[in-house]
Amino acid sequence: MKTRILGFEWDASSSHSRGPALAPTVVKRLLTSEASSAYSIDLVDMRDAIEGYVIPALPEDGAAARALISKTVAECLAAGFAPLSIGGDHSVTYPILKSVCAKHGPVNVLHIDAHPDLHDDFEGDRFSHACPFARALEDGLIGKLVQVGIRCSDPHQLAQAKKYGVTSLRADEVESVPAEIFSGPLYMSIDLDGLDPAFAPGVSHPEPGGLSTLDVLKLIRRIKGPLVGADVVELNPERDYQMTTARVVVRLVKELAGKIGG
Repeated sequence: MKTRILGFEWDASSSHSRGPALAPTVVKRLLTSEASSAYSIDLVDMRDAIEGYVIPALPEDGAAARALISKTVAECLAAGFAPLSIGGDHSVTYPILKSVCAKHGPVNVLHIDAHPDLHDDFEGDRFSHACPFARALEDGLIGKLVQVGIRCSDPHQLAQAKKYGVTSLRADEVESVPAEIFSGPLYMSIDLDGLDPAFAPGVSHPEPGGLSTLDVLKLIRRIKGPLVGADVVELNPERDYQMTTARVVVRLVKELAGKIGG
């Protein structure tokens, strides 16, 4: 199956700083640059794996923006392509999963992040980038949620994880990801602050003690069942010295697209 790259320029649901809305265009420029390899590590040709790159103009209203994100993903799926989305902040994952679930039913999710993003609401906003998995779980969009790299949580989110049966692992527990998550339909959500700032400095909420780029690539390689979609979020180009993190995103996109196409 081919993938369609979707860019969602949304960061109005961020709790601290703006910037991730700039990411989709930056990633598109790097991904399509002649200086960028056209192949994944396993030599999957991106010209065969990627159907196109769509960046819809999102309205300023949050509810309307979420509706358009869901519509864009639904159109991608209806056309026979798997969505590979570039954020934007992590709030975009909830409307993405609404359309993925409408197509495939509840899917297992492998979530890379420093934060669980399980707040029932954050600073009065139930659709904050700190809440997408709380919304998705309460709506029954997710079968099993496995989170890796978690190192910035609180008692409320721990209670939420227990309530919904979430598997939450630290970065040093990456080898403990249950094997069964890699079988069957899987969606992968990668918040770049799940990586250590040494590898991905260009984020709004850097947290030391995270995964390496290689750790994440190894997790992608472990996927056996169909990868029905993925997102890479929270790149903040305004904080990304020499586009270090943007280049990590491009590598992740290539490997995710290669896995979907494989």
